[in-house]
Amino acid sequence: MKHLIAPSMLSCNFLDLQHSIEMINNSEADWFHLDIMDGVFVPNITFGQPVVKYIKKMAKKPLDVHLMIVQPERYFQDFKDAGADILSFHYEASIHLHRSIYAVKNLGMKAGVTLNPHTDVQLLEDVIADVDMVLIMSVNPGFGGQAFIENSYRKIGALKEMILKRNSAALIEVDGGVTFDNAAQLVDCGVDILVAGNTIFSHPNPTEAIKRLKMLQ
Repeated sequence: MKHLIAPSMLSCNFLDLQHSIEMINNSEADWFHLDIMDGVFVPNITFGQPVVKYIKKMAKKPLDVHLMIVQPERYFQDFKDAGADILSFHYEASIHLHRSIYAVKNLGMKAGVTLNPHTDVQLLEDVIADVDMVLIMSVNPGFGGQAFIENSYRKIGALKEMILKRNSAALIEVDGGVTFDNAAQLVDCGVDILVAGNTIFSHPNPTEAIKRLKMLQ
């Protein structure tokens, strides 16, 4: 499949959120990526269900919601109700991983598991056939605009090998420090979904930036 682009709304101009939503709707982007932070699991606070619900009303593409929160299972139903189509939560925040994966799937959403930079992909071996997506954090979660962690290439390769070995249909998403300089290499390593925030929204023409990421040579 052709790789997907999921602009990170964390980097958009929230004073003109409607304009950013319309731009993504009319671009070659595939998903909206929404980062939910609680100030506990990560040292930052972003937005919650009301903003997700507002974006859902205007969005013409799926909402890819990434929970960076403690006890994520408490909020699966809330984010389903707010409009999430794909819901990812952290391995590091989930005590009962298999149960949480199926709690998300049983609500009618795609289930993703996220790994922090220090977390070994081999820890997902027992659930890789159950999960719909694995999100590799290629920066330490909490803030946008950070530099890409080079070890992420090795992790992505190891994850892709595991997926193929287990005949899993899981997609690989990467978030953090994605730029025009490394996007092609990430896709070559096996990434299916590129999340990009600063690279898109700091560009003079965000629509053109999305097109450039989508049409990698």
